[in-house]
Amino acid sequence: MKGVLLVNLGSPESPTPKDVKPYLDEFLMDKYVIDVPFLLRALLVRGIILQTRPKKSAEAYAKIWWEEGSPLVVISERMTKKVRTQVDVPVALAMRYGKMSILKGLQELKNKGVDEVMLFPLYPQHAMASTTTILVLAEELRQQHFPEMKFTIVPAFYNKPGYIKALANSIKKHLDTFEYDHLLFSYHGIPKRHIRKTDITKSHCKIDGSCCNTPSPAHEFCYRHQCYETTKQVVAYLGIPEGKYSQTFQSRLAGDKWLTPYTDVEINKMPEKGIKKLAVVTPAFVSDCLETLEEIAMEANHQFKEHGGEEFMAIPCMNDGDEWCATVSTWINDWANNK
Repeated sequence: MKGVLLVNLGSPESPTPKDVKPYLDEFLMDKYVIDVPFLLRALLVRGIILQTRPKKSAEAYAKIWWEEGSPLVVISERMTKKVRTQVDVPVALAMRYGKMSILKGLQELKNKGVDEVMLFPLYPQHAMASTTTILVLAEELRQQHFPEMKFTIVPAFYNKPGYIKALANSIKKHLDTFEYDHLLFSYHGIPKRHIRKTDITKSHCKIDGSCCNTPSPAHEFCYRHQCYETTKQVVAYLGIPEGKYSQTFQSRLAGDKWLTPYTDVEINKMPEKGIKKLAVVTPAFVSDCLETLEEIAMEANHQFKEHGGEEFMAIPCMNDGDEWCATVSTWINDWANNK
């Protein structure tokens, strides 16, 4: 019997340092997130970062926390419920980090008689620290606990027509009510070395602007290429002219060379270039979360206005929007019916 496991990032149980600390430990100790040898990673994470970060992160989570719980979890649950009503196979929801584990999700499906699982990471673009870590852990769990299960992996859907259309329409709905000078596509940042590590050709990715536009098998797993391709297809769909949009990367950690240009740096420079009304969309996320609700809608908004900006719109993610849920349901039904 077929079934689906939707997997998102995860969240602490509450916006308190005592709950944020174990969540951050699990997240940052993941070798696909901070990809250095274990002892160095433990020193960095447990010896330095976790000494101060949980309090700071808890304060950020507290700003965005909803009465029902973590926005990312609540939105993912709402989306899952909508999808369930439109498909004929069991659908479970799991998180890569935190209590709603992939193990629990797979067990839920097994209890319903599922032995063929569509493993669906809810990340449009492929990255080591998001997609790969889900697939590797799920496979380890399958071998240990569910050897009779078979997986079908949903690849990055950054350029699938259904995704582009749902994303573009979701953006348009908000832009129709906002006279903007500029639309910024802000994607989650990753270290440049992650791009090189996921280059299956071992030679294509130069991160110099040319490689992303030159056809290559490397693009199947290249996060940077996939981000630029999503932007390109969305602006083409919406008819946004050259010069009225740009692309940046957010959420970097100190010490490494991360993908540029940086969202915060670019936003702060925009008012002096005459951009007074800014709209920002975050297409690396399908559900609103800390990085969209706090980092963009609050912090970037504040900084933009501090530097002379006048109006700022943080465009919500697709979340549990009807078109997005219908798109996901179509993909599931096509697979379930072997189309």
